[in-house]
Amino acid sequence: MPPKRKAPASVGYADSAGASTNKRSARSKPDSLRQTTLNPVSPSRPPSEASSKPRLAAAPDSKVPNNDTSNKNNNSANGTNGLSDTQFDHSRVEERYGIVQRQFYPPEMSNERCAMYNNNELPRPIEVLEAALRETGDARSQIPVGEAVVHWFKRDLRLNDNRALHLAAAKAKSKNVPLICMFIVSPQDYQAHLTSPARVDFELRTLAIMKRDLAALDIPLYITSIDKRKRIPEHIMQLCEQWGARHLYCNIEYEVDELRREAMMTRKCLERGIAFTAVHDDIVVPPGALKTGQGKQYAVYSPWFRAWIAHVHKHPDLLEAFEAPGRNPTSTREKFKEVFEIVIPAAPPNKSLSDEEKKRFEHLWPAGEHEALMRLDRFLSERIGKYKDTRNFPAANSTATVSVHHSAGTLAARTSVRRARDVNNTKKLDGGNLGIAGWISEVAWRDFYKHVLAHWPYIWQVLKKRRFTMHKPFKYEYTNIEWEYNDAHFDAWCTGRTGFPIVDAAMRQLNHMGYMHNRCRMIVASFLAKDLLIDWRMGEIYFMEHLIDGDFASNNGGWGFSASTGVDPQPYFRIFNPLLQSEKFDPEGEYIRKWVEELADVKGKAIHDPYGRGAGDVAKRNGYPKPIVDHKKCRERALARYKAGIGRETA
Repeated sequence: MPPKRKAPASVGYADSAGASTNKRSARSKPDSLRQTTLNPVSPSRPPSEASSKPRLAAAPDSKVPNNDTSNKNNNSANGTNGLSDTQFDHSRVEERYGIVQRQFYPPEMSNERCAMYNNNELPRPIEVLEAALRETGDARSQIPVGEAVVHWFKRDLRLNDNRALHLAAAKAKSKNVPLICMFIVSPQDYQAHLTSPARVDFELRTLAIMKRDLAALDIPLYITSIDKRKRIPEHIMQLCEQWGARHLYCNIEYEVDELRREAMMTRKCLERGIAFTAVHDDIVVPPGALKTGQGKQYAVYSPWFRAWIAHVHKHPDLLEAFEAPGRNPTSTREKFKEVFEIVIPAAPPNKSLSDEEKKRFEHLWPAGEHEALMRLDRFLSERIGKYKDTRNFPAANSTATVSVHHSAGTLAARTSVRRARDVNNTKKLDGGNLGIAGWISEVAWRDFYKHVLAHWPYIWQVLKKRRFTMHKPFKYEYTNIEWEYNDAHFDAWCTGRTGFPIVDAAMRQLNHMGYMHNRCRMIVASFLAKDLLIDWRMGEIYFMEHLIDGDFASNNGGWGFSASTGVDPQPYFRIFNPLLQSEKFDPEGEYIRKWVEELADVKGKAIHDPYGRGAGDVAKRNGYPKPIVDHKKCRERALARYKAGIGRETA
């Protein structure tokens, strides 16, 4: 856990809205906004089609560090980019290189303000929402049911085992009024949250399935696209008034923007005679329910998981399923005829796919909760028993591949844990078959990272009164590590042309499928952050922009682990050797040969290091690059840079 440091009085932060200036970022220039995000290749473009043009270009009026390759090589040798500690302005460099999207968020938050969150001197966004729900509870309970009840779908795109939808349906049934569902397509939220085009496509395909399923129950699904995300709350409240609905339900999302929006809507809706109710559903155990012996939030997974297991065992109702809604009154069809006829909008232009890409992703990732449940049941019946022994091998096809369904909400984590428990020979979540227990512990990581996000909100980006942003490493004292911003190296990593076969195979899988095996996610993240010493947040952004299963909390947690800057990370001096990782987890080279076609003819162990093991002629003839860096030298450079950045020898 980060050290508890009292923010000095001179910092001058006034309130949770950040109404005072951020001293650390005072030198940042808002006009230096780089308009493009880190997107060297589309989710499906093969590396050979990727442009060689650098993708980290800064705004024309920005003075950026020289990315000349020869200069970078010289800098790499001595562990510095030529600037002294007093000259190196991290926030400005990070901003120019797209770490912060300035159209949505201002420069980076200060370490002092992070400490204020840690010291409970600032209310966390989830605490603000909980206070709003608590303080308005009595007044909301007095509001009678109107002419309809509304459920607002977000990342809970399913009818079964959906808590808020169940509550909305029950409220509507209590007075025999229609249940109306809605989903808002928000291009700005997609962009601000770095949602990948593949994920947007998956959601839209899921909505088409949901619309049919709901229509079969005479339940209308209202869908519209709203360009400005700040207009969404007012639009929803106006619809409730138009439909005569006095109760609005949704499930809680744990990102900072969403928590603050829901807290605002709780009070604003009440002012207009509408009871707005947001409930926990996305995770099994709500944030704040698990505390250490000192009453604090856990920052290490193992003791947290033991507490999670004990809590669920003590409260088995947390795994109980919520029934899907029943049929609406027959008059609903006529009364809301226009809503039933609404057509699902197309993806926003900046999140659209080509026809070929749409077909490929539809084939790779069928949408909807029916597919999610079939995929889960197939895994539970065929592969989960051996999961513990096979899960780290990317060529084994031994994982459940339901992460996109958890992320989009077509499958509740609660459902997955319950069904896994039910096929075990014990009701204890950490007992019985090791494969089942191990898989449940992997699902629990989602809860852990959501708890971290809720308690330490500075790891997220947020805009409030145009004063500050977060997006800090969990270990915010690691902010002073001096990263490289090498366009050529970053582009090679993105396109899978680093000369390290296991890294390149993984990146090509990502670019083609919008997905990457979890072991490979750790390998490529470690390679970017420690071998290339490129700011880990650039990799975090690239993943979000390309993963179909992108989830901010889990993605941030994974990158923080690999870069040693996050919650419960590997020590900074643990640096993956990509060759050893390749030999251990893809011993026969099956995964590499599948994704790196240039090496398909390489025999034996040379597949892991063709230029170092006598297969250089084959690799060169087929156009496969030599390694862009020397791992041993990079390891020494990384150790020196981390030590200098954190100012100590220990992690």
